[in-house]
Amino acid sequence: MKILGIETSCDETAAAVVEDGRWLRSNVIASQFHLHAQHGGVVPEVAARHHLEVILQVIDEALLDAKTSWSELAAAAVTAGPGLAGPLLVGVNTAKALAYAHDVALLGVNHLEAHLYANWLEVDGREYVIPELPALGLIVSGGHTDLILMRGHGDYERIGRTRDDAAGEAFDKAARMLGLGFPGGPAIERTARDASSASGDVKPSLRLPRAWLKGTDDFSFSGLKTAVLHTVRGETGPPPPSEEIAAAFQTSVVDVLTKKTVEAAVREGVRSILLSGGVAANTPLRETLVARSPLPVHAPPPVLCTDNGAMIAACAHYRFEALAAGPDLDPQPGMKFAHV
Repeated sequence: MKILGIETSCDETAAAVVEDGRWLRSNVIASQFHLHAQHGGVVPEVAARHHLEVILQVIDEALLDAKTSWSELAAAAVTAGPGLAGPLLVGVNTAKALAYAHDVALLGVNHLEAHLYANWLEVDGREYVIPELPALGLIVSGGHTDLILMRGHGDYERIGRTRDDAAGEAFDKAARMLGLGFPGGPAIERTARDASSASGDVKPSLRLPRAWLKGTDDFSFSGLKTAVLHTVRGETGPPPPSEEIAAAFQTSVVDVLTKKTVEAAVREGVRSILLSGGVAANTPLRETLVARSPLPVHAPPPVLCTDNGAMIAACAHYRFEALAAGPDLDPQPGMKFAHV
């Protein structure tokens, strides 16, 4: 069964064809980061206009790369939320029109749920193992940092969340303070590499705080962000080089994310850990989580960590009946996932 996945929740216009929820037949992503870099963050109106300009071309290219016609598709799946209202509106309305025109089923997918399913995709050259359930999912992105207990397909419980900034948002803000540009995640990682050892540990001359929020599975990064600001301003002494601050910041985030995730996974008795979301592309995070976990850790290749249509299609395959939608499908910018 082939499904076309369409993603426009933020600043990537993406489409992909996935077969049987596993086999990646095409994956096309038109990124907009160059449009938003000058603003230090995504401008929703600019993002929506760019989605309008390229979405049909991206979908056509995905079908062409997959050597697949509309008549061979079982469904068109689209991100219905959460996300930015304008970009979501472009994706949902395009999917509705195309599904109606080509007489294929229409499925509305939760963006956060789909991030977990990037771990079910098989990519050429990647050693592939189907994740064992129950699993604990760590979703880390610009807008979300959540720990999700996944007992089965469609059976979720959120056991942890950020109480303030998401990890990706903290990366962006720290990078802005250091003058490293946008997006912050890759910029921090590149800059930190010069001041970090191969294991990702920061040099002992600078250590930034960790918010453990003991007794909970929640996260907090606002205090760390403030500590970076004080350090950059020299309020705690002569400011060290930006490379060292970046390394200290990254190490603090990675330390908290990995320790709390492993502790929760062991306590809940899950069989595997699923890492997903844009921040999951961070190499020290991936390596540290694998090193600390007694359980198998699944992480998509970096191209499938950031927003993409393949994860939308994969999620739709495993939840085909539950996600069935129709002409009444509307975008839900505040769509919830895995209620406590």
